Amino acid sequence: MTAPYSNQDRVVAAFDFDKTLSTRDNVVPFLRAAAGTRRLVWALVRTSPRLIGAALNERQRDAAKAALVRRTLTGYDAARLADVADRFADDVVSKHLRADVVERVGWHRRQGHELVLVSASLAPYLALVAKKLRFDAVLATELAVGDDRRLTGELAGLNVRGAEKVRRLDAWLGDRPAFVWAYGDSIGDRELLARADQPISVGRSPRRGF
Repeated sequence: MTAPYSNQDRVVAAFDFDKTLSTRDNVVPFLRAAAGTRRLVWALVRTSPRLIGAALNERQRDAAKAALVRRTLTGYDAARLADVADRFADDVVSKHLRADVVERVGWHRRQGHELVLVSASLAPYLALVAKKLRFDAVLATELAVGDDRRLTGELAGLNVRGAEKVRRLDAWLGDRPAFVWAYGDSIGDRELLARADQPISVGRSPRRGF
């Protein structure tokens, strides 16, 4: 493959995670692993009006996700969640990655490019996945933890999707210019792909994930 830049340039490869590097969406499976099926189903029922609204209106998507997290993880012990995240990350890496996209990650690594995950997936497990896959950074949706080391049920900052992906990536890039490759699969990656110097659509999914 011929690279569209000189070897002296800083080159960054930014990957979405859910349905791009991973074969599936991971937020709901993680909430099930943490809270159990019964509590997750109860939370889905209680937040169903928001979820239906999110399916019809892009602007309601972040609020629906926040509501689901609030009903499943409020009061959850942070150390216990870290243990769940560790097991969940192992399962994702062993069973739920796209081999073709993993190969692209390897190609970028061999070229000496910086690797960053930019995803609306939840940081507790995605940071561990990024470490296992030897990414340089992960920009993901964070969960707020209180002084008592329990989850408040709120997101810490914004959901990392849409324009927030670009904002977080640019903040991470800082003042050093870079040639940016970006990989994404959905409407939630539209802004990231538009910002990239070399956008790659993976699967061209119409989905609108969390």
